[in-house]
Amino acid sequence: QHKLSILRDEKTSTKDFRELVNEIAMLMTFEATRDLPTEQVEVKTPCGIAKCNHIAGRKLAFVPILRAGLGMVDGCVSLVPAARIGHIGLYRDETTHTPIEERLIIVTDPMLATGGSAIDAISQIKLRNPRKIVFMCIIAAPEGLEALKKAHPDVDIYCASLDEKLNDDAYIIPGLGDAGDRIFGTK
Repeated sequence: QHKLSILRDEKTSTKDFRELVNEIAMLMTFEATRDLPTEQVEVKTPCGIAKCNHIAGRKLAFVPILRAGLGMVDGCVSLVPAARIGHIGLYRDETTHTPIEERLIIVTDPMLATGGSAIDAISQIKLRNPRKIVFMCIIAAPEGLEALKKAHPDVDIYCASLDEKLNDDAYIIPGLGDAGDRIFGTK
């Protein structure tokens, strides 16, 4: 929540904004992946053999919704470096061609405003038969959260903050402005 307060500040520089999105995504990935299946392996230490758990298989992919979702990827893969990364760009119908069957897919987008992009992205991903889909955002509006839950009740949603509402221009209030512009320094 402390990092989120700095992220929201209009005075936060592009550099700091990027770093904070990255850090928050890493912390959220910890929560979103806590139930990944593990398997026991034996590891040779300098003093003997240790029985340890590690993630079973390599069936995980992160799929950022372009463009702002890219800002979350480094934080996500810092915890799961073997994960595949897909991309989905939406002007409402553009999709990825990365194979995702049988994988846990974590869709990332810093903002969940109306829910339209997330709903469309998840609908496209479902056509490719993933094992499970998780949606991870930093800030959500109640309207977007409800729309996403209604459209995809089977998708787990992780959100750092649920804000008040959307304004007439579909910006989250109090929000943090346009995450894509702030990440890429375009405004």
